[in-house]
Amino acid sequence: MRWMIGIGLAGLLLVAYFLLPILSPFVVGFIIAYLFNPVVTRLNRHGLSRTWGTSLIFLVGALLLTVALIALIPVLIEQTARLVRVFPELLDIVQQRIIPWINQTLGLELHVGQLRELLVKHGEAIGKMLADGLSNVSTTGTAVFVSLMNLLLIPVITFYLLRDWPVVVERVEEMLPRHRAGTIVGLARESDRMLGNFLRGQLAVMIANGVTYSIGLTMIGLQTGIAIGLFAGLVSFVPYLGTIIGVGLALIAMYLQADSLWPLLLVLGVFGVGQALETVAWQPRFVGDEIGMHPVAVIFAVMAGGQLFGFFGILLALPVSAVLIVLGQHALATYQESRYYRDGDARPLLERSASSGATSPSRPGDETGD
Repeated sequence: MRWMIGIGLAGLLLVAYFLLPILSPFVVGFIIAYLFNPVVTRLNRHGLSRTWGTSLIFLVGALLLTVALIALIPVLIEQTARLVRVFPELLDIVQQRIIPWINQTLGLELHVGQLRELLVKHGEAIGKMLADGLSNVSTTGTAVFVSLMNLLLIPVITFYLLRDWPVVVERVEEMLPRHRAGTIVGLARESDRMLGNFLRGQLAVMIANGVTYSIGLTMIGLQTGIAIGLFAGLVSFVPYLGTIIGVGLALIAMYLQADSLWPLLLVLGVFGVGQALETVAWQPRFVGDEIGMHPVAVIFAVMAGGQLFGFFGILLALPVSAVLIVLGQHALATYQESRYYRDGDARPLLERSASSGATSPSRPGDETGD
């Protein structure tokens, strides 16, 4: 029976691999439904049916999305375009100020002409590739149709999963082998507790960071403050990455805007305050110690996910790590309760060594006479 289950699981994985191009709306819909299921469940406990609760969530989400599109999208487009125009100005500053200073100070002969030609050459190549890609998409039409269908399917899939979430969970639980159902359900609930709290908390931290950086950079007069702040908050799910990227972009943009070094201290102050708020307020309040992963382990998990599965791997690296931590803790507890771990002297090694030395028999000649 076990080999049949193994073959069935392998077959499902193989089918999922071949259907990977069309699975993205189902994955996105499942994640959204998972995130908002506690809200619908709470509304259901207060007497609102899951259908009406799901509809209410969709209505509020549509209103918020509409407000965001009307209020933020034009500002973000304008500031992003302004930020893109910063880099040619930065290249001019490097050529006219920094390179001469390096040559004069260190006695080197550096030139930016070759760098500019290289950037222009590769920029033209990248532009040609994008143009060819858009041309292929427009001529085939199939890719456009599939993309539009995926985009339209996401809210539909999310609605039905969110409305029928308890039914789906119950059906999955009924398929579990009865002698293992208690253990599997317990692990699933522990994973759900850790994973749900982490995802919702981390999303709240990202939003709080983005709002903090955007308000702070705008208050010190940075013209691209909203775009840089929101982008820094968006990538802050990787420890320190959002701060590093945000500080770098903000320093460059502020220096080109003010042509002075003193305003750069204000930029550093904004991100310093943002980091302090994340450490003492946002993380403890929204996330706590749900996963308990070391920052280095978080960075490794994100990089490994990106290397193995691309963009979706980056998004799913930390949630998968949370589930693996729960399974690892269960495996460790099972091992420590096993006979292999418990058999033999359970005292610490140092205690056994000291005890052995204290009770070891004396060798001839060790004792001294009176």
